[in-house]
Amino acid sequence: MGKTKVTAIFDIGKTNKKFFLFDENLKEVYRVYHRLEYETDEDGDPCEPLETLTSWVKETLEHALSLPEFLIQKLNFSAYGASLVHLDESGKTVAPLYNYLKEFPEDLLAEFYRKYGGKQAFCTATSSPSLGMLNSGLQLYWLKYRKPEIFGKIRHSLHLPQYFSYLFTGKAISDYTSIGCHTALWDFSKNDYHHWLKEEEILKVLPEVVKTTHTYSIEMANHPVTVGVGVHDSSAALIPYLKSNDEPFILISTGTWAISINPFNSSALTLEELKQDCLHFIGMNGQAIKISRLFIGEEHKVQIEWLYAHFGLEKGYYKELSFDKNLYQKAKSHPGKRFKFAYLKPELFDISQASQTQLETFGDFEEAYYCFLHELTDLQVVSLNLVLKGSDVKKLFIDGGFNANEIFVEMLRDKLPEIMIETTDFALGSAQGAAMLVDEKGIEF
Repeated sequence: MGKTKVTAIFDIGKTNKKFFLFDENLKEVYRVYHRLEYETDEDGDPCEPLETLTSWVKETLEHALSLPEFLIQKLNFSAYGASLVHLDESGKTVAPLYNYLKEFPEDLLAEFYRKYGGKQAFCTATSSPSLGMLNSGLQLYWLKYRKPEIFGKIRHSLHLPQYFSYLFTGKAISDYTSIGCHTALWDFSKNDYHHWLKEEEILKVLPEVVKTTHTYSIEMANHPVTVGVGVHDSSAALIPYLKSNDEPFILISTGTWAISINPFNSSALTLEELKQDCLHFIGMNGQAIKISRLFIGEEHKVQIEWLYAHFGLEKGYYKELSFDKNLYQKAKSHPGKRFKFAYLKPELFDISQASQTQLETFGDFEEAYYCFLHELTDLQVVSLNLVLKGSDVKKLFIDGGFNANEIFVEMLRDKLPEIMIETTDFALGSAQGAAMLVDEKGIEF
């Protein structure tokens, strides 16, 4: 019996590192899930262990290439954005993979905005809120002025998806989906890099931009393999839905963040929308796509840990719960707010929150969890409406981790009665999207 021809995909999330083999029908035939503990950068802040992650990627692929039942013909990468890998002339990393939640010095940020037209004008031009390190391009400004000894060694700064491609092709490149993910690099009004990069002599470390569908042919395990250039994970998650739907839709790609993506809305952003974390991505063909972001994955993680500790429950308990209408109605009928969020800021959406969470007011875990998700989905609906308004969309897909949370999904269905919500089509959306990008048939929309 012959080997199964497969496409290998690394899907690197901030929490979970995943590797898949897909057959020629994009059916998953092999998977590896992995987690890594953070290390600290030179400032003592937590960061991804880049060297360990790199070794895991190389070793995982090497093992997959040795599997007798599979023949890897294609390879691509989906990874989270807002992160840069800095390489020297020899291709070695010269800095940690700084965490996008690392604090950006306020004085340096104020200086930057003074130099480049003011905060509002700059954020409008780059179609992104002011997010500090999450505006990953500003990391280069920070390195230049606060860590010049590191900046002086940089030959190429690669977005994380393109770094993984570089590991196997040796090609330093960038793609639109990575450039367009709230990086403060792109001037959407001019459809080009913002002029600050040239003025700061930073443009020289940003490599050539290629199409997201671009591939390279290399040899692995004595046979040719087509290697993609990598893709930003939220943009990758969109691809299977674009391929399979003729009518307008919105996708909520969930994980650490809930990214609400409307590929049929490229309208200009208002200052109010920018304050509410609404922005533009760049699609793989260079077009603007309106999106909004909500930090629900990390919020859920923190709150659920507090709930487990308070009620003396084992991790994973909430995953066993199914939707209960009575518990939901009880949560809805309670006057006022009962949760204080760790990360989310409801006030940005003119929604109140409790001054502090009082878990002792809940009779059990279920009551508390339903209340938390009720208040969380209120925020999700408002965030979603930022990209929904002004477009004729009647269908919503939920992809990623919250796809499997029946309570979360059913609450959204109740709160969005005009929208058809589906959850099951592409549970591995970002990985499958990355696989489609290296499909020999190509991607045409």
